[in-house]
Amino acid sequence: MRGLAKVNRSHGAMEFVDRDRPEPAADEALVEVDYAGLCGSDAGIYEFESAFERMDLPTVIGHEYSGRVVEVGDAVTKFDVGDRVVERPIRGCGDCYQCEIGESNVCQNAVITGVDHDGAYEQFVAVPERALHPVPDSVEQQHAAMVEPTSIAARAVIENSRVSAGDRVLVEGPGPIGLLTAQIADTQGGKVLVSGVGQDAEYRLPLAEELGFETVNVTEDDVAARREAVTDGVGYDVVFDTTGHPSGLPSAVDEVRKGGQIVLIGQTGETTMPYSPLVRSEIDLQCSYASMYDDFDRSLRLIDRGDVDAETFLDDRFSLLAADEAFEAFVAGQTCKPVFDVSELHD
Repeated sequence: MRGLAKVNRSHGAMEFVDRDRPEPAADEALVEVDYAGLCGSDAGIYEFESAFERMDLPTVIGHEYSGRVVEVGDAVTKFDVGDRVVERPIRGCGDCYQCEIGESNVCQNAVITGVDHDGAYEQFVAVPERALHPVPDSVEQQHAAMVEPTSIAARAVIENSRVSAGDRVLVEGPGPIGLLTAQIADTQGGKVLVSGVGQDAEYRLPLAEELGFETVNVTEDDVAARREAVTDGVGYDVVFDTTGHPSGLPSAVDEVRKGGQIVLIGQTGETTMPYSPLVRSEIDLQCSYASMYDDFDRSLRLIDRGDVDAETFLDDRFSLLAADEAFEAFVAGQTCKPVFDVSELHD
């Protein structure tokens, strides 16, 4: 079978490689991939950011996907051939302190599908039973490919933020996690505004508006005036930084009210700023990383009920056979959530 792999440590460098069809171990199921999404981490691999230096290349990438079980190992009891599934791609070791206390998303020895071993941009993947999550019949298979990124936003909003009815919420960054965060914060009763930069004006900010949100372009609009109008000069109750850019946290500090909360989701690398204003304003700074079983469960229900508008959100214009087009469009902000039909790879 063919898989789309990162083959060297430079920008781009994506090629199809030949792989043998995996043989599932006793505790694994063999999953045939139907649809696979492209996310910020995949784009980071494409650009080969420093966070991915640990990869042993060539590696087939892709970690957010939906598929069907086609074979099960002898010890598998929860899944049968034909079951529709998604994978929880951060696999905890099960033995470290974090795993023992129920924090497997921050496992000390975690491995990530599509980074530490071959991922979903190929026809078949062998997955431990404990990493699989069932997909209900009422959720379309293409939409199920969005469950993993939705679960990250669900954890950030429902578990790690204090958004409640009537709160004034700013989501910095109209990328995939940002727009999913905005939709889920809206379901919690927040009044949500989405901000972006110049390159977001063509596709991502209009998509946010199509999803029902007010937007602000920080490179063109008067951000302070908008904050004044939206919050009566108080500042936002909760600011989510999903930008993955060093400017995200400093700007969040400017936007949040005294006594408010900033939730960091995007991984910004290094940033420099004065921290005394956070202390003097008693701002709650909360980080949120990845997701766990209950976040996946909630996300499937959010998609099923239409609280997360998968149909409007996903972009199926791109082919995995010409994936560079999708990656370059993603990096340029000309798409938000490409979802590939992996059946194109079938011989």
